[in-house]
Amino acid sequence: MMKMYKVDYESPIGVIEIIGTDESIRSILFSEKKKPENFVQPETPSVLTECYNQLDEYFKGKRREFTFPYQFEGTDFQKSVWNALVKIPYAETGSYKDIAVSIGNEKAIRAVGSANGKNKLSIVIPCHRIIGSNGTLTGYAGGLWRKEWLLQHEKKSLQKLI
Repeated sequence: MMKMYKVDYESPIGVIEIIGTDESIRSILFSEKKKPENFVQPETPSVLTECYNQLDEYFKGKRREFTFPYQFEGTDFQKSVWNALVKIPYAETGSYKDIAVSIGNEKAIRAVGSANGKNKLSIVIPCHRIIGSNGTLTGYAGGLWRKEWLLQHEKKSLQKLI
């Protein structure tokens, strides 16, 4: 069994728990903790430190893409959805239908929604960029208020970078 490590990142929208191994990040999820409990230590693998630093850059509006190694854990279908999500450009949005079409299965809209909800790599696999086909905000595991904040943050950051 691989050893798992945890680091908490205090974002403007709550504590994010980063879990990973020596080689890759396995999950990045919002937690209900009031403040961080797991801090970067000398023995923290560099991949977790890099993830922490890249999230920090993202929240400061200085990073649009993530380059640390991460690993999906899911079915082939879920992985195809998550790979399609990564292709949605920074500060832009798409719908479940867009994703279903992009993976060649336009009837799978509900299944895409289900896979989206099982994404364990928040922000990095940008499920917050999925909105309803009518333009409304749809469910987000981290809460709709966080989804709205992330979308606004990306739009504001993009304007600063131009």
